[in-house]
Amino acid sequence: MKEFQTIAFIGLGNMGLPMATNLVKAGYTVYGVDTNSEAEKKFSQDGGKIGVPTELLAKQVDIVMTSLPTPQIVEKVYLGDGGIVENADSALTIIDFSTISPQLNEKIYAITKEKGINYLGAPVSGSVSGAVNGTLTIMVGGDKKVYDQALPLLRVLGDNPFHLGESVGVGTVIKLLNNLMIGFYTQAVAEAVALGEQMGVKADTIYDVLSVSFGQSRIYERNYKGHIAQNDFNPGFSTNLLLKDLKLAKQMADENQTPLPIGDKLIDLYSEAVEKGYGEQDMASVYLMVKELIASKNDGLVSNKN
Repeated sequence: MKEFQTIAFIGLGNMGLPMATNLVKAGYTVYGVDTNSEAEKKFSQDGGKIGVPTELLAKQVDIVMTSLPTPQIVEKVYLGDGGIVENADSALTIIDFSTISPQLNEKIYAITKEKGINYLGAPVSGSVSGAVNGTLTIMVGGDKKVYDQALPLLRVLGDNPFHLGESVGVGTVIKLLNNLMIGFYTQAVAEAVALGEQMGVKADTIYDVLSVSFGQSRIYERNYKGHIAQNDFNPGFSTNLLLKDLKLAKQMADENQTPLPIGDKLIDLYSEAVEKGYGEQDMASVYLMVKELIASKNDGLVSNKN
């Protein structure tokens, strides 16, 4: 079985850059591509190769990996004019780590299969810290033989690679379920902490007690310890990206005639957060929006009394 040695990694953002860098550290030859020249420069400083156009890379590497922010960009990179599929030959394998839709996974697979190209849909979970530390959960759908061939690379990127089935979209289904639940938990943390503070209980006290109670969750730990307690809302996973994934989950539910009573309300809430300017901040910043709503309500009560 052929071993992958040369890699093109397209998308050097918050997740992609540390993932690509970990592959370099593991001894692979990695060509990085991003629209952000500063990200490419940083990757070069970390030992990666840059400066080769995407259309040429498709013929020069064993495998292409992508970590991109939206389905539209993924589709353009793979299927657009001058994209990967147009310029690749049948020896190529591609793995997409982006969160897209199962339908787009299937569309890319159908087109790549016609050309003899191997394709795996492999969304990840674990946030930026998981990408940096190589501890991501990787949810892979596609041909088991291709998965087995790519497994050494996947183990560089994550402690928890899963082959979930032959369907290339199955990993995306589970990733969207994961992020739907993250949306629930993130809003729950924001409202619970803000309400507790409003009742005069210190946020640290709430966390200390609930972290050893059934209210504990990894999202509570992540959002509170990493962001709310630090008053630091620089994005590990932005509100914009969470909203995008919630809309994809909603699309998946609609197509399968499955109502999402709370999910629908979450989309409204996170849309409001984006409109209020929290889109580029970490998803934990919805706590700030709840605090803003409390302050606005209190101001209204004071005005009415006057």
